[in-house]
Amino acid sequence: MESLLIKATNSTPEINFNFESGNLLIKGDSYPENAFAFYKPVMKWIEEFIAINQKRINLNVQLIYFNSSTSKTLYDLFDILNEIKKDDIDVIINWIYDEKNYSAFEFGEEFKEDYELLTFNLVPNLN
Repeated sequence: MESLLIKATNSTPEINFNFESGNLLIKGDSYPENAFAFYKPVMKWIEEFIAINQKRINLNVQLIYFNSSTSKTLYDLFDILNEIKKDDIDVIINWIYDEKNYSAFEFGEEFKEDYELLTFNLVPNLN
């Protein structure tokens, strides 16, 4: 299986999913016109990755801004990861937020509360 790399645009984030390491990154702004269509290959890649790779998944999410349809897609992604956590696969999510962006922190807190099975870290971006 190949790693997945999608370059960032003005309205879509960088996606960098490394097959070998199990490190997954979503970084940038996410307000595509059709979030479902943009994230469809991402969700497919994750489902295929999970089917053949039973080691730890380390997901770093560093979204500066995202719209409501991206939020729905994140819930779908976290639902998938929550299900595999039930199969005893170690899943770590690092929600990386800018300390000046309180709403990003609040979203991270909400996700953390909704997905108690996952190791969900709220990490301030120190860059």
